[in-house]
Amino acid sequence: MMRTSTVVLVHGAFLDASGWWPVVLRLLDGGHRVLAPAVIGRSFHGDCDYIRSFVERVDGEVLLVGHGYGAAVITVAGGANNVTGLLFIAGYALERGESIDELCGRFAPAEASGHLASALFPDGDGTFRTELTVTPDRFARLLAEGLPSDESGVLAVSQRPIADSVFAERAMETAWRTKPSWGVVATEDRLVAPQMQRFGYRRAGCRTVTALDGPHLVTQTHATDIVRIIDGILREVASHG
Repeated sequence: MMRTSTVVLVHGAFLDASGWWPVVLRLLDGGHRVLAPAVIGRSFHGDCDYIRSFVERVDGEVLLVGHGYGAAVITVAGGANNVTGLLFIAGYALERGESIDELCGRFAPAEASGHLASALFPDGDGTFRTELTVTPDRFARLLAEGLPSDESGVLAVSQRPIADSVFAERAMETAWRTKPSWGVVATEDRLVAPQMQRFGYRRAGCRTVTALDGPHLVTQTHATDIVRIIDGILREVASHG
């Protein structure tokens, strides 16, 4: 009897868990168990700890899927014992001791880096920190080109900000060293450079890397392809059980 796994989807920066809806809809229609927790985006280490604790509460094995910033999170959180595989989508596959800023520093700045709006937010202890969002009138081009304009418009005005400090925090664990991994490159990504995606996936020894001709939100423009990839990974993991 083949094993079944729960698919846990970890969203990226400037989005929330609802951004996975096209993938979730198709996974549920296919009879899969799926969960899409929220990450807060105030502390990289805090997000990693939360997702790991979330995964450890899942009964049974987990395929952990991370998009964008969420890929960096699963690099660390994927060390949970019940994680059987990692899928990086248009994201950062970090090395131990590396920050997102350091990885990005290896490559030319992505187009979106020049269109981030900053604002101060209270940190709860009387101090203020800086959070980032994508300039709303550039959101469609930079993250969602190919989506209907009404859908990208909703996403543009409902962004989840991310603290700029998370990009300087270092990965304290590298789950891909002990867990099989796979990668998806969004070839038209203007937020996470495609060449950086390929570099990280190659370094992580991804078993396969699939290139999809889409924007950063390839999870929405190519949801059917993403689910097909997830289905294939689940079959591969189950057959090696």
